[in-house]
Amino acid sequence: MRFAFAGIDFLGDVFETLLDKGWEPVKLFSRPCDGIYDFNDATVARARALRMPVQLSRIQPGDLANLKAVRCDALVVAGYPWLIKGWERHVPFAVNFHPSPLPLGRGPYPLFQAVLDAQPEWGMTAHALDPTFDTGPILTQERFALHPHETHDTLLAKCQMAAKAVAARLADDLPRLWDTAQPQGPGIYWPRMTQTQRTLDWSRNVSDVLRTIRAFGSIEAFAQVNSRYLYVWDAAGWEEPHRYNPGTLVHKHRKHLVVAARDGFVQLTGWSPYAPGEARRT
Repeated sequence: MRFAFAGIDFLGDVFETLLDKGWEPVKLFSRPCDGIYDFNDATVARARALRMPVQLSRIQPGDLANLKAVRCDALVVAGYPWLIKGWERHVPFAVNFHPSPLPLGRGPYPLFQAVLDAQPEWGMTAHALDPTFDTGPILTQERFALHPHETHDTLLAKCQMAAKAVAARLADDLPRLWDTAQPQGPGIYWPRMTQTQRTLDWSRNVSDVLRTIRAFGSIEAFAQVNSRYLYVWDAAGWEEPHRYNPGTLVHKHRKHLVVAARDGFVQLTGWSPYAPGEARRT
């Protein structure tokens, strides 16, 4: 099957799986990445090695018409931020990979909220492109359990592994999966995380603070310790009665900082200084 891929390295294994299954690529649509959290280096390099056309700007109606001209059978979307409309006149199939067990977790990036909410189960979904984000009929879905102490990074790995399984099923049986796709019905949309949601609240329990740190992992949470602002990606903690005000730095050893929470202490072991205005994603 001839296909175009729209995405970045986040779900680049989908692209590789379809290639391994013998699908023929005709074009890569990607997007500019910040090189800090978002990358497309591997996907773009792979496309260029295959001598595929690469486009980093938003898909326009003319681009869809060109897919029809080159006899493209499927447009596969995985980690592409722009809504794609009007594809129906140009390609037989258009499928999006979304890192949630839809209809739960619609939205730009639901992994953070999944950890914050301590979801017991998660999943990867392939659904037909719809005029609105993440609402199209479901072709296939891979579900998996989450650990009580799941982190963003372990959840991301699970999603990427599940995406390969979903892509393999899609490659083997797309026409049948398309014909038997199930409407989603009502769902739950999670908007993009704000900086406030990423900021540690020392007035909460140790378990809540640690969950926030796990939820963002290498993407990093924010913290204020006394008058200093930090990025935080790793910590441990314990419950212990105390009389410190929450957020007080009570102990320091080399780069390990012990900070008071409501019901105990949190030791920050992975952090770096935060400079307001620094170009990092929020």
